Amino acid sequence: MAHLTHIALHVKDVDKCVKFYQNYAGLKLVRDRHVHGKHIIWLAEPGKESLFIFVILPGGPGHQQSQTDFSHFGFALSSKEKVDQLAIKAKEDGILLWPPKQEPFPVGYYCGVLDPDGNRVEFSFGQPLG
Repeated sequence: MAHLTHIALHVKDVDKCVKFYQNYAGLKLVRDRHVHGKHIIWLAEPGKESLFIFVILPGGPGHQQSQTDFSHFGFALSSKEKVDQLAIKAKEDGILLWPPKQEPFPVGYYCGVLDPDGNRVEFSFGQPLG
C-alpha cells in the first residue's frame, strides 16, 4: 500500500507562495534547499513534518484554471469563526474567491481563496474525512 508523502507545485514566485501558505495555512518551513541553482522550499503543518510535505518549486508558468474546474487544496480550520476571520483577511487582500458558505454534510462550512500562483485553496470547518 502506498502512503502519500508530499505534493509539489511549480510556481512563478516561490517567495510569494511560501508567505501565502505560511500566513494563511500556518505551514512552517521544513527545508530551504538550493539544488542546481533552484530554490526549493518544503513546508509542513507544525508537528506533522514527518507525515506530509508541501514542496514549492520555482519555474512554474502560473496556474490557469477555468471557472468550472473546482480543483483545489483543502485545509481544515478549528471553527466557523476561523473560516470567517480568514475570509475577511482574504477579502482585504483581494484574494477571496468564495465567501463563507454552509453546505450539507459532509461538506461543512467553507470559503475559497486564491494563492499567488492562481491555485484555489479551500478553508473549511466541519468536513470530516473518511
